[in-house]
Amino acid sequence: MARIIIDKNSSRKEVIIAKAASLFREKGYKAASMRDLAESVGVEAASLYNHIKSKTELLHEICFGVANRFMHKIEEIEGEKILAIEKVEALIRFHIDEMIHHYEEVYVSDREWKHLSDPYLLNFQNQRRMYRKRFAAIIENGILQKNIKPIDATTAVLIILHAIGGIESWHRSRQKISAEALTANMITILVGGIAVNVKV
Repeated sequence: MARIIIDKNSSRKEVIIAKAASLFREKGYKAASMRDLAESVGVEAASLYNHIKSKTELLHEICFGVANRFMHKIEEIEGEKILAIEKVEALIRFHIDEMIHHYEEVYVSDREWKHLSDPYLLNFQNQRRMYRKRFAAIIENGILQKNIKPIDATTAVLIILHAIGGIESWHRSRQKISAEALTANMITILVGGIAVNVKV
């Protein structure tokens, strides 16, 4: 019987979750089946249930895994004794890094979360809303500190997150610049565009 191939840094469940993220991104959560996932992992469909309970559980693991990483990061950055514009840059760098190195999980978390069921759906929506409010609060603090231009913070967050979401196109490009160049360009545009007399 085929077995799930793992490396020393991953559990079987982690391998299944990663494959599920890839499959959900490619086909969409609704269209993807457990049989599709089993084929991707290289085992019989019945074998998957030794490690996970359902497709719903996989979506939950992906969405909240990503959300919890972002909440942990913003809490860490909020506690740092640096200028607000530097906190914004640190958050943007984290978002870019996640989109580069954990693209499929982040994509699924951002696009397929609506298929979660309550109470998890409501919990996830609240977590997303709270994250954006906290991001906006950092920008508002930077406006008060006068190291961020007087802009609408909520709008700024939406524009920043939408721009970073565009990294999806970078993944699909056949003639893409390096990840380092991508990050540098985005920092120049997104941070430089809102900063007041701050070298970035």
